[in-house]
Amino acid sequence: MAEEVELNSKQKKEIAKWFLLNSPAGEIQYVAKDLRLVLNDNEVYDEAVSESFPIYNKSHIICLQMPAGAGDVLVTSFGELGENEYLDPRTAQVAIVDHVKQVCTEVRPATDEELPSAYVEEFRSALDVEILKYAGEAYPKGVCSVYCTKGKEVEGPGFNFELVVVISACRLSPQNFCNGSWRSVWTIEFQDEAQVLEVKGKLQVGAHYFEEGNVQLDAKHECGDSTLFQSPDDSAISISNILRHHETEYLASLEVSYSNLPDNTFKDLRRKLPVTRTLFPWHNTSQFSLTREITKELGIGK
Repeated sequence: MAEEVELNSKQKKEIAKWFLLNSPAGEIQYVAKDLRLVLNDNEVYDEAVSESFPIYNKSHIICLQMPAGAGDVLVTSFGELGENEYLDPRTAQVAIVDHVKQVCTEVRPATDEELPSAYVEEFRSALDVEILKYAGEAYPKGVCSVYCTKGKEVEGPGFNFELVVVISACRLSPQNFCNGSWRSVWTIEFQDEAQVLEVKGKLQVGAHYFEEGNVQLDAKHECGDSTLFQSPDDSAISISNILRHHETEYLASLEVSYSNLPDNTFKDLRRKLPVTRTLFPWHNTSQFSLTREITKELGIGK
C-alpha cells in the first residue's frame, strides 16, 4: 500500500484554487464552503479564496447590483480600472467590488480620464443602445456593456480605436440541480484609413446538471466578420446585426448537436449491453430524466 504523503500549505492552496477556479457558473460559493471544512486551515483557505475569486469573477463576467439602485455592473477585465474597481460605461460610474462576497460595496463617479472622448463616446453609446435592445430580446436575464479598450483619447476622424461588447447571461437553479451561463465578447476594431470595422467574437456556453449524477458542458466558439465604417448609428446597427447572426447561428448548431446525442455521442460512450443484460432503448431515450432535462434546458424542439 502506498505511503500517504502530507501536503504542505502551498500545495493545499494550489489544489484549493484549482477547485475554486473550475467551479461551474454560480457555484463557487458552495465549493468554497466545502473547501473550508476540508482544509481545516483558515490561513490556507483565506489565501486560496482571495487569489481565486477575482479571477473567477472576471472570467465568468459576473453581474453585480450597485448600491442605491444605481444599476448593474459587469465584473470584467475590460472595465477594470484598479484593484477592485470596475467601470460601468452606461452610467459613467465606478463600482468598488468585494470579490469574495461577490457584492458591490460602493460607487463613485468616473473621472474624465477614465471615460472615452466625446467622439468615441458617440460610437460607444450608439452601439450600447443597439446591443441593449438585442440582448433584451435574446437573453431575458442577460446583461451587456460596451467598453472602449483602445484609442479612448481620439478626438475625431483620422485615427483608429477599439470597442468591446460584452454580454453575460446566467440561469441559476441549484434547487433543481441545474445551472447555466452564456458569455460572449466581441472586439470591434474601427479602422479609419480602410474605413472598415473588423469584428471578432468569442462565445462560451457553460451548463452543469447534477441530479443523480454530474454532467457538465463547456462549449467555446470563435468567429469573425467585417462591415463598413459608417456613422455612429449606422455602424451600431451593422455591428448588432452581425452579433445577432453569429450568435443565433451558433446556438442553432448547439441545438442540432445535442439533439443528436442519443444517436451518436451517448451510444459511443455506453457499452453495448449494460450490466442489466438489457439492451439500451436508443429509440426511446426520452424516458430518462437526464435526456429530458438537457432537452428542456437547451430549448430543443421549441
